[in-house]
Amino acid sequence: MQQIALLLALSASLLAQAPYDLVLKGGHVIDPKNNIDAVMDVAVAAGKVARVAKDIAPGQAKVVDLRGLYVTPGLIDLHAHLYNRPGNPPPKRNQSVQPDAVSFRSGVTTLVDPGTSGWRDFPNFREITINRSQTRVLAWLNIVAAGMGFGNEDDPEQMDVAGAVRMAKQHPDLIIGFKTAHYAGPGWHAVDGAVAAGKQTGLPIMVDFGKVTAERNIQALFEQKLRPGDVYTHCFSGLRGEILPDKSVNPVLWAARKKGIVFDIGHGGGSFFWPMTMAALQHKFYPDTISTDLHFGSMNTGARDLPNVMSKLLNLGVPFADLIRMTTWKPAQVIHQPQLGNLDAGAEADIAVFRIEQGEFGLLDSAGARFLGKQLIVAEMTLRKGRIQWDRNARAAADWRTHRYRK
Repeated sequence: MQQIALLLALSASLLAQAPYDLVLKGGHVIDPKNNIDAVMDVAVAAGKVARVAKDIAPGQAKVVDLRGLYVTPGLIDLHAHLYNRPGNPPPKRNQSVQPDAVSFRSGVTTLVDPGTSGWRDFPNFREITINRSQTRVLAWLNIVAAGMGFGNEDDPEQMDVAGAVRMAKQHPDLIIGFKTAHYAGPGWHAVDGAVAAGKQTGLPIMVDFGKVTAERNIQALFEQKLRPGDVYTHCFSGLRGEILPDKSVNPVLWAARKKGIVFDIGHGGGSFFWPMTMAALQHKFYPDTISTDLHFGSMNTGARDLPNVMSKLLNLGVPFADLIRMTTWKPAQVIHQPQLGNLDAGAEADIAVFRIEQGEFGLLDSAGARFLGKQLIVAEMTLRKGRIQWDRNARAAADWRTHRYRK
């Protein structure tokens, strides 16, 4: 009996001094999946979240003091253009951003390309971008075989359902759904093709709706075409009748939400305007997910990065915890990736740390109009697989006077 007692005591001692690599101390943890919204510690071991609790004993682990900051799962941006195909067609310039150059400094650990590639060039996208990025890169596959940018988006002959389905089945770890964008031809070829591919694979689709006509409009799109779980991006553009002239929300949006359609911001260079967004929020119509639609035309103008887009909604009254849900657990559910967007014990340690600055901040919409905000969300630190990839104020670094320099 004495030996058993000693073994139990030893086991308890080992558990109390678990071999963590890193302990993030004293931050305000927000993890919507697990209903955590409190000051806690987060322990990391072997690239995984080991524990989330109050007052974790760090043992020999490195400790980072995060008092006064927010600790969340790494953000998921559902809509960011990431593929620059070799020998770019006219206008012969890169349109997409480089994943690692924009992700970590923004608290983002997962970027989802919105159909820049189709099935013909997805293998090249995987080779030259996805496989070479520290950021997790996933993809909506364009229903147009050649992807965006070739002037094929209005040509039904280029919408290859069989090819898209085949490619999605060959890359189930990376292709999370299908995309249609900018279609301005007659009929519903683009949406019907994407939905057909989605039905054959059990995956959602994202729609960047093109030109509205008497036949092809958002009421018909929501009522007759999209399925529960499909995503309508650029939801606050106001370009397709989402907001009515009297600044009320089109009733078809409320009906679509009840049906289960997902509404995504998709800020971009021409899809986020203050009057439309304010009208929607005034009527309590909030987005389900927040995304940037990053590309060369938006990264240095209104969109900038995901915390910047989130800051706009924060200044319009959306609570910070809701913004985190819209950029972590909700997008993870939308793309059927429940292992992402949370701080479950055993999950990959994709973690973001934020500070909310107080002051005066000029925030631009897609028209270049300024709104003067009082709060700005700033990414202080980002971990990917437990490794610190961004540390804005060197909180995890040793002082230079004690640092061991190489000789």
